[in-house]
Amino acid sequence: MQNGDVCSSEPSAGGINVFSCSQPDVSSADHLVVMVNGILGSSADWKFAAEQFVKTIPDKVFVHRSEKNAATQTLDGVDVMGERLSQEVLEVIKQKPNLRKISFVAHSVGGLVARYAIGRLYTPPKEGLSVEESAATIGGLVPMNFITVATPHLGSRGNKQVPFLFGVSAFEKAAVLVIHWIFRRTGRHLFLTDNDEGKPPLLKRMLQDDGDCYFMSALSAFHRRVAYSNAGCDHIVGWRTSSIRRHIELPKWEDSVNEKYPHIVYEERCKAYDGEQVLTNGDTNNDLEEELVTGLSRVSWEKVDVSFHNSRQRFAAHSVIQVKDDYLHTDGADVIQHMIDHFSI
Repeated sequence: MQNGDVCSSEPSAGGINVFSCSQPDVSSADHLVVMVNGILGSSADWKFAAEQFVKTIPDKVFVHRSEKNAATQTLDGVDVMGERLSQEVLEVIKQKPNLRKISFVAHSVGGLVARYAIGRLYTPPKEGLSVEESAATIGGLVPMNFITVATPHLGSRGNKQVPFLFGVSAFEKAAVLVIHWIFRRTGRHLFLTDNDEGKPPLLKRMLQDDGDCYFMSALSAFHRRVAYSNAGCDHIVGWRTSSIRRHIELPKWEDSVNEKYPHIVYEERCKAYDGEQVLTNGDTNNDLEEELVTGLSRVSWEKVDVSFHNSRQRFAAHSVIQVKDDYLHTDGADVIQHMIDHFSI
């Protein structure tokens, strides 16, 4: 497949649309790829990745870089951001009636926001229709890939889940008490200290369908779920939380020998297991973290572990893994290429 030139536009829904210039009406690109930024980020964070997607598969994908949750708006809480994202996605779909499929690619907190949004966009299967007509949809589209990149799925509260706190218990306990001063409602959600109207923390509620939010049904509806994680050098999001693993499940890895993906050091396909099958690890007192691991493991995941330990850019691993800046973070380009090469069209 030949690479295409890339064009972009800013729709009325907000955000940036990226598509092939050879397809000005975008009629042949029926797969919407929604890219979501992390905390204090913007749509510009996914510029490199969006362009690579369109260059590589120009006649298949129509990429939308979300802009409804940028800068300080990312401090409003995962739920508020998820509501905004869901409305933004519906606006894009409304403007492009040729779209048939949908995927999400989200960085950091954006992965949690995307999980919330798909819960709002989910439509359950219909009875009495053909298999194709009765399938569950996201915004009326067929769910394909749900990809997160350095996303704190288990929150940030556990030991070493925020690496720059050095695993020091006193620092981690202090962070729980003060994080909302810095990151407001989003901080409460990440550190699992929110209790709106006496409800459990939002991340726990997102382990099941909750009222008109079909969080787990939506997640399970996707053809693939993929978690890209930094195995080290990420000072913002720890390896356990981004890879949805217990400590004893973290794999041992060696330097990559794959020239095409020099920073991919481990890949694992994890089958879904019954939520009642709690694995005993004996190394954590965090019952809530255990609930989150168990709950999210009820669906299958592809887990891709990344390491920039030999890179001069390793101290910015949290940004390098998504190539947030195509000048400063170029070492992460192979991660984006891996993402594209394994993308279900």
